[in-house]
Amino acid sequence: MSDARFRELFRRHPANPILQTRDLPYPANSVFNAGATRCGEETLLLLRVEDRRGMSHLTVARSRNGVDGWAIDPHPTLLPDPEHHPEELWGIEDPRLTRIEELDLWAVLYTSYSRGGPLVSLATTRDFRTFERKGVVMPPEDKDAALFPVRFRGRWAMLHRPVTAFAGVGAHIWISFSPDMKHWGDHQILIPARQGGWWDANKIGLSPPPLATERGWLILYHGVRQTAGGCIYRLGLALLDLEEPTRVTARADEWVFAPEEPYEVTGDVDKVVFPCGWVVEGDAVRLYYGGADKCIALATASVRELLDWLEAHKHWDRRVC
Repeated sequence: MSDARFRELFRRHPANPILQTRDLPYPANSVFNAGATRCGEETLLLLRVEDRRGMSHLTVARSRNGVDGWAIDPHPTLLPDPEHHPEELWGIEDPRLTRIEELDLWAVLYTSYSRGGPLVSLATTRDFRTFERKGVVMPPEDKDAALFPVRFRGRWAMLHRPVTAFAGVGAHIWISFSPDMKHWGDHQILIPARQGGWWDANKIGLSPPPLATERGWLILYHGVRQTAGGCIYRLGLALLDLEEPTRVTARADEWVFAPEEPYEVTGDVDKVVFPCGWVVEGDAVRLYYGGADKCIALATASVRELLDWLEAHKHWDRRVC
């Protein structure tokens, strides 16, 4: 933040933006909102690339240090396949990557844009070269989904953000459970959007996948503020119980990261910071985020500092939601 009175939790990398359209090996309109993971000795990003028709696909980029020297696949890695998956008619977007050690694979949850609206689709991969599509797991309108990397009492858990057609209800983060990653139930609101003048009123959504820490599952989420000058996307923190992820143990009132730099403020969609992935090594966090729906940027943080700040600023009162 530019305000010196606020201790920076996420610190922008001086090389930002680290990936732009000009870095791609083929023509495109924009690159943003990448999933992130460690794959062997490399940091791997699964980029959302919007082509010059306005449709999105996914492309892999690899780097030894996670900052520069990116080796980007020469052609799109995962293209929409509307012939076999009609839900992908208008593109695939915003992947979240979860490494599932039990199955020795990565689960990729992404948004498919169908005639009926955006929905959640699932694919799996072991090498980010071949993917097995599992198809639709949540119907429209639903977005911002990621899996937990472990089972809870034998069931997989997913965070996601369905949207109702009823005015005034809001868009909240939900949790659902499945025995097989295909059939989902026990749906419930987990983190509700607040109401009124809050920075995260009316519409929120998960950002990167949940991160296991000694104090619980760390959640970074985005809140969307409607203003006379348009939307502002900011980021906030919450914490879930490690054994019972339906229990929210902490949520901060204040945002922790907001669009301030030119590459975050001006783009295809102004005033947006939108992370879909983070990579953690020890205490160090590398957060990869889309800037203004045009580029990819990097911010770093400390897990301990994030948890300490959340403990000092936690607030959880459903009466304000």
